[in-house]
Amino acid sequence: MAQQTAKETVLAFIKALNEEAFDTARTYANDDLAFIGVMGTREGAKAYFDDMERMKIKYTIREAIGESDQACLLYEIVLDGQKLLGTGWYQLVNGKISTIRAIFDPRPLLEKAGK
Repeated sequence: MAQQTAKETVLAFIKALNEEAFDTARTYANDDLAFIGVMGTREGAKAYFDDMERMKIKYTIREAIGESDQACLLYEIVLDGQKLLGTGWYQLVNGKISTIRAIFDPRPLLEKAGK
């Protein structure tokens, strides 16, 4: 069986998140997963997945590219009832996601929260 490419791994990960199959999504991530985003960071897969289970973010993938041990997605997410355009840069180590860097404009969320 051929090993998945970084792009295939990340797309399978996002599919599992969209389906709220968090145990399946977890199989695509390393234990020391680091998430770096515009509204905070998470160190470790447990912290990341605890947040994902709570937030239940839904992704609509607009474009996916990948090369070697990296993939980048352009997507729309629905977060707290707001549709936001964003991008994620995923770096893999030993075939699993090790770092996620997510970028989006948080202003609609901040405005909704009255900040």
